[in-house]
Amino acid sequence: MRRRCRSLLALLIAALVSAGCAVGPAYQRPAADLPAAYQDDMGAAAGAAIGAEWWKLYNDPRLNELVAATLARNVDIRLAIAQVEEAEGVVRETGAAILPEISVGGNSSRTATSTRTTVPSPAGVPTVRNNHRFAFSTTFELDFWGKLRSASEAAQAKLLATRYARDVVMLTLASTTAQSYFALRSLDAQIAVTRTTLTTREGSLGIVRDRVNAGYASDLDLAQANVARANAASQLRDLQRQRALLEHQLQTLTGRLDLRLQAAGALDLPVPALPPPGLPATLIDRRPDVAAAEQNLVAANAQIGVAKAAQYPTFSLTGFLGGESESLANILSNPARIWSAALGVAFPVFDAGKYAARTAEAEARQRQALASYQKTVELAFRDVADALANIRQSVAAEEDLRAAATAARDALRIAQARYGAGYSAYLDVLDAQRSVNDAELALARNRQAQLAYTVDLIKATGGGWAPQS
Repeated sequence: MRRRCRSLLALLIAALVSAGCAVGPAYQRPAADLPAAYQDDMGAAAGAAIGAEWWKLYNDPRLNELVAATLARNVDIRLAIAQVEEAEGVVRETGAAILPEISVGGNSSRTATSTRTTVPSPAGVPTVRNNHRFAFSTTFELDFWGKLRSASEAAQAKLLATRYARDVVMLTLASTTAQSYFALRSLDAQIAVTRTTLTTREGSLGIVRDRVNAGYASDLDLAQANVARANAASQLRDLQRQRALLEHQLQTLTGRLDLRLQAAGALDLPVPALPPPGLPATLIDRRPDVAAAEQNLVAANAQIGVAKAAQYPTFSLTGFLGGESESLANILSNPARIWSAALGVAFPVFDAGKYAARTAEAEARQRQALASYQKTVELAFRDVADALANIRQSVAAEEDLRAAATAARDALRIAQARYGAGYSAYLDVLDAQRSVNDAELALARNRQAQLAYTVDLIKATGGGWAPQS
């Protein structure tokens, strides 16, 4: 008996040792044909590192609270987390397939045989007897060609891709929350500008009405003043409508449907530190979508090994060890012992090209994943380049917009004085009022654009950057 067990053990060890062979291509990371660094020099002497909680750079406690609520309560994040948990289960399942599955089973029966059959039971054999059976059994496929290991590698890569996809969701939602908040604050500033404009035009309407009553102005001036006041009121209502929609969007993002945000300005929000000159192009490796695309490529590459292994013989090992007796007291005794061991092999002799076609499909999917990865890298590089260009232009435009707003206010003061003295038509006042309104709105919108572009850059670099060593 011991000799048989040793032979069985030797057979099992030999089979497992021989299962070191594997088919399928080894993964090699594709080279990215990108410039060494971005050429859009922001003119900053140095750039501070930006870490995971990048939204705290804006020094706005309300923004910090909104982003924290989004990351904790948003439904899309809960969905992404559940998908990660599902992928973890798949990894455990595929990893378990490499090891033997051992089951334990048993049964007890009491059987009566007939004494009226053509061949009666032998003498001394009772017609009613008991039978008890207890055994450990196992059956598993020997991973001779690496099929199970390749499947496990693919599952591991899919798990990593799912985790990176979750990070994409979190980064996207945090960015969307910040940009929605900045847009709402910009609308607060625009609403304040428009209210001032409305007050100014209502004051002008009163002046024009008095001049018309005194015979110093015509009804045309009065009609133009009424139109200007109505336009300002309409503009104010539209801005308030837009703000309400953004507040609703923030309610959905944060999962707080009763959220209310008090009005505040946008021009007092700081802009984060600019990146250092010569930002390296390799920074996009931090992006979770790039990492997810690469892990999808790793998984597709491993699936080629799974498909190729199916074209080779499949080896399986089955066996059981236990006892069988008419009495439970003797079931573990040596005479009651039962065992079996078998090594099986199956080879696809004729499959009409089915397995070769599956390999071709896997190779085609790998090429698709490669193209998707390369496209993701190229788009990531463009996202960073676009954000750098947008920041540079919006920063440069702010000085011009401030000068335009100052000049427009001076022009309005002069136009009002000339109209009051009777030296110019009311149309000059209307033009000056319109210029002030447009210039101050443009200034508020440009500050919002700067804030949004800095968020775009942080998102494009995967959540920030570190100083070059």
